[in-house]
Amino acid sequence: MEEPCGAGAAAPLRGDAEEPKQGSVLFLGGNEVKSSAVVKYSSAPPQAAFARLQEKTDLKLPPANWLRESAKLGPAGTTILGNSKKSKPFSSFGMAYDFIDSVGNDVDVVSDSENIKKLLKIPYSKSHVSMAVHRIGRTLLLDELDIQELFMRSSQTGDWTWLKEFYQRLIDQKWQRKKKSKEHWYQKAILSKFLYYSINGDGAAQPVPSTSKQHQEGPVAGESDEAGRASWPAPFEMPSSLSEDPGASNQGLKNDFVRNILWTFEDIHMLVGSNMPIFGGGRYPAVSLRLRDNNKPINVLTGIDYWLDNLICNVPELVMCFHVNGIVQKYEMIKTEDIPNLENSNFSTKVIKDIAQNILSFLKSNCTKEGHTYWLFKASGSDIVKLYDLTTLCEETEDKYQNPFTMPVAILLYKVACNMMLKKNQNKKHYGTIRTLLLNCLKLLDNGRHPQIIASANYMLSELFQLDEPKKEDSTDFPINGNSDESYSEEEEEMPDSDENGSYSNSSDPPDDNKAVAIIKSVGELSVPEKYKSVHRIRPSCAFPVCHGTEERCRLVLNHVLEGLKSVDSSVKKEGDLPAADPSTPIPLKYEDESTSGGPECLEKQMALFLDKSSVPVAVGSFQKGKHSSQSGMIPGSWQYKMKLQLILKSSKAYYVLSDAAMILQKYGRALRYIKLALQCHDTYCCLCGSMLPEVLMFLCQCLTLCGDIQLMLAQNANNRAAYLEEYNYQTKEDQEILHSLHRESRCQVFAWATDLSTDLEYQLSVSCKCYEAAYEILLFSNLKKENPEQHIQVLKRMGNIRNEIGVFYMNQAAAVQTERVVSKNVSTTEQQLWKKSFSCFEEGIQNFESIDDATNAALLLCNTGRLMRICAQAHCAAEGDFKREFSPEEALYYNKAIDYYLKALRSLGKRDVHPAVWDSVNWELSTTYFTMATLQQDYAPLSRKAQEQIEKEVSEAMMKSLKYCDVDTVSERQPLCQYRAATIHHRLASMYHSCLRNQVGDEHLRKQHRVLADLHYSKAVRLFQLLKDAPCEFLRVQLERVAFAEFQMTSQNSSAGKLKTLFGALDIMTKTKGAFQLIRKELVAESEQISKDKSPAEGVSPSDSSVGLNKEEVLKLLSIFESRMSFLLLQSIKLLTSTKKKIGGINEEEVVLKTNKQVYSLLLRATANKGLTLLERTDLILNLLEQLAPNSEGSNRGIQ
Repeated sequence: MEEPCGAGAAAPLRGDAEEPKQGSVLFLGGNEVKSSAVVKYSSAPPQAAFARLQEKTDLKLPPANWLRESAKLGPAGTTILGNSKKSKPFSSFGMAYDFIDSVGNDVDVVSDSENIKKLLKIPYSKSHVSMAVHRIGRTLLLDELDIQELFMRSSQTGDWTWLKEFYQRLIDQKWQRKKKSKEHWYQKAILSKFLYYSINGDGAAQPVPSTSKQHQEGPVAGESDEAGRASWPAPFEMPSSLSEDPGASNQGLKNDFVRNILWTFEDIHMLVGSNMPIFGGGRYPAVSLRLRDNNKPINVLTGIDYWLDNLICNVPELVMCFHVNGIVQKYEMIKTEDIPNLENSNFSTKVIKDIAQNILSFLKSNCTKEGHTYWLFKASGSDIVKLYDLTTLCEETEDKYQNPFTMPVAILLYKVACNMMLKKNQNKKHYGTIRTLLLNCLKLLDNGRHPQIIASANYMLSELFQLDEPKKEDSTDFPINGNSDESYSEEEEEMPDSDENGSYSNSSDPPDDNKAVAIIKSVGELSVPEKYKSVHRIRPSCAFPVCHGTEERCRLVLNHVLEGLKSVDSSVKKEGDLPAADPSTPIPLKYEDESTSGGPECLEKQMALFLDKSSVPVAVGSFQKGKHSSQSGMIPGSWQYKMKLQLILKSSKAYYVLSDAAMILQKYGRALRYIKLALQCHDTYCCLCGSMLPEVLMFLCQCLTLCGDIQLMLAQNANNRAAYLEEYNYQTKEDQEILHSLHRESRCQVFAWATDLSTDLEYQLSVSCKCYEAAYEILLFSNLKKENPEQHIQVLKRMGNIRNEIGVFYMNQAAAVQTERVVSKNVSTTEQQLWKKSFSCFEEGIQNFESIDDATNAALLLCNTGRLMRICAQAHCAAEGDFKREFSPEEALYYNKAIDYYLKALRSLGKRDVHPAVWDSVNWELSTTYFTMATLQQDYAPLSRKAQEQIEKEVSEAMMKSLKYCDVDTVSERQPLCQYRAATIHHRLASMYHSCLRNQVGDEHLRKQHRVLADLHYSKAVRLFQLLKDAPCEFLRVQLERVAFAEFQMTSQNSSAGKLKTLFGALDIMTKTKGAFQLIRKELVAESEQISKDKSPAEGVSPSDSSVGLNKEEVLKLLSIFESRMSFLLLQSIKLLTSTKKKIGGINEEEVVLKTNKQVYSLLLRATANKGLTLLERTDLILNLLEQLAPNSEGSNRGIQ
């Protein structure tokens, strides 16, 4: 099999190769007609020179080798007398099967060269034309429809009765078989003898293996392209009842031409079968040999015949042997391009080109329905050519299978689709074409007769819809709703012109023409250039359906899967239908070669183990080899078995995609229903298939992972449980039918544990965890971990996450139990059990995250473990009413454990840049733990176990560490909290040192140190509280403590000047509380306005506008202390200033201060005496007094200095 470079893939070699024929352009006379031919396949031996016969050789005498099979002559020798020349209406199908790549796309016509010649001679010939035309994509298949032969046979088989009746009714009422003349048979015999004489040498007479035997070694219909392809089962041979006879059906679908040639004539591409003997050698590399009667001149028909034969086979010369009454006279050599100019045989090559283009356009415009059989008919001597749609005519009879073309056409449609499917990833724009081919194929088939092709076609239709596409919308990858078969017509825009194409009008037609699809009124029209233009209306069914979403796409897939499953199930006999076994007949055993199926034994055991671990009620046997015979009686290895496995897997994937889509839409009930169906499909697959392929195991892993996700989301969204339950219980008719098909093979209960919708939160979380564990074990035991690292990481992440969820669930339960425990002081066993469960989950989760180097999530789980330790610490504190309450060693132990876990979390993260939010969160928790521990130690000092100094040191250290992890500078949502925390820590430390100073006796150095520290922390606390706009009371308390600290310092001072300085310092502190009182006043005013608005029917105020919740008792308490301290300080200042004035005398700044202080003191005394003042009025008064004091306190400070 030879072909020029780039001519496309050729069919498998079926015989000996012929020398390659290069494409050529022939220049014929003055008119240039482009023609090139490429031999795609040849079974002829290398060309041999012909034997030139001597003059006077008598051709009436048979040669010694006559009618012996000869490879050199091929069918031309043995069939020349017509002894085996049966009408073969399927010859083009044989070629199409062998060159499936060319069909539907590249080639315009597939036919026998004799049919092509007959068509191109229509305007020149009076003889009848009868051809069957079929359309596959843009390709037309042309076959001879020998009416006489078929009608003669119809009386025996009844196959063509309907056509015979139609023919007699409408075309030729007195039909009878025309016998061929003696002259016809005489000419046939003479030509046959001439060819045998021309075979060079004696050896030629020896029998050689026949071409038919050679053919049998090559591809037979249904084998060539199907071999070794598991996905698409080979189509059935045509049932014998539908063909002429059992033997002929095989012959008819075989490609038994000596040569298959890809012939390009102008712009028409044709795949042509030819049996013309070609001779070569010597001076003539390739010649065709012809025998002519010298008394009869060559006519136009013969000239066209010779010219076209040479063009098709790319033979440059013709050798003509002339005879008179069988006696050889002479030989003459004629070049192919000279043939159109022979005497008596003149014809225009341009006209032949126009005829070819017109006939092709006429057929393409009118043979529009794939799968339909069209009949092109011209009666003998008639000028009218008619085209009938035999499929439509046949459908008027009871059985469409009365048309013997139905099966070959269906199989060809199927095979072309198969071939395109194999290349589907190369070009997705052909999806529409493939879909149309398959849908048209299905229209022709009957489920009862062809379940295998129907199942396979439906599976392929389901495969067209890509389920594993990226999440972008479907239309991005290929024009899904565009015209899928752009090659149907190059001139689709041009609509038929009724004036130009008279054939479209039926007005003047004879009455019988209403059955014809189209008519050429006169054969002369075919010679007019571009008389018929190719106009094809693209049918809507050819466009790929536009899927508006994932759900719609999956539903279309499931629809085809269901049709396929129905087809498979209907072909498997139920056990009840099987005939009773005959005891004397041995039972044929179906052996299956398990060695090729792969999958280690240990994997199946491990799978069974994991199913047991997951408390799955399934027998281990379902995963062991040899135990997977189906309940329905399908035989492992049969086409039903293989096809059902494919369909089940496809449905499983579709349900998985539906579940994933529902998950994204937060329809968790629907998602669980779909994943349940996906796993039920998978369960059935496992029951049928003993050992699972890695990709199937991988898919199971994905299903279980998604199921785990869904169960987790159901647990987290318990509020919508009723809606989810309704979604879960809803089922479509399609889903029920698919489930029914699954139940024929298995109980579908293996994964029931994973897909039940429970109302118990703990159960849902544990099921989710088990799903992830099962998925992880599949990856582990099947060695898929290395091949799918991404999936492995995802599963471990989810396992870590679910263990965190369960840990938090148990931790919250423990906290709830703790709050309910009032009377009992001891920790209950329930609490301890919950702690253990929670801790165990956190620990496993941390291991999961650490194994995939997920530092951030590991840190979060360490943080949660720290929180658990704090809950344990809280549980060990004594009852609130206990007056002897002390900070216990158990509390200290658990708080320190919590600190360890938080520090581990920080070490896990390494630095803030890794994940700032998590880093800040861990720091805050760590700061809180230190602060809580320090506060408890300060408030409930364990004096029975430790010295006061030791406790103070520990408190101080813990507070400083809390400050270290409390970030007050970084701007964030947590910044105000951090500032408040830091201010509180400084306040507590200042209070502690203040207290130490009061209680300290002796060590002056230590007292001084405490005084400095107290002063430092008070000032820091004040600075931080000033930054906060919502802590006026805290600010006021710190300032009052500072005043008390000043008063305490004043007691140890002896000089008036020193005391006065301290007094003015204390008053200055008081004046600086003005900001806090302004905030308090603002809150009180806002609160009173809110109360008045609530009482009136006016519009309500939003909570954000109202008070932030001022503690009035606290304010009153602080206000009373403030008034008393202010009163005391003013009185002391008046006393000291008066005594100083007596000593010094004269008028100075101090007199002004004294005067102001007296005035303020007087107002304050009157105000405190008046008990009827409201809180707001008292606040206003204080603000007024502070306003008066402010300038004086500054001046007095300057004066004292």
